[in-house]
Amino acid sequence: MRRRLRKFIGAVLMLSFVIAYALVAMALAQARIFQEAPGLLQGIGYALLGIAWIFPLMPLIKWMERPDAS
Repeated sequence: MRRRLRKFIGAVLMLSFVIAYALVAMALAQARIFQEAPGLLQGIGYALLGIAWIFPLMPLIKWMERPDAS
């Protein structure tokens, strides 16, 4: 598969994942247990939710950037 096609497929998959992740993260942020937590714990939770999306996408990004086979 050519790099250009891999990047297109990866971009579509990333966009779909980020939209779904954002919905899940918003639901978690509005959960009762999250809202009743102390302020420091809420801040840590928001920070973790804000960066956690990248870890599942790392293998996809590596796949997208792989060089073409000669």
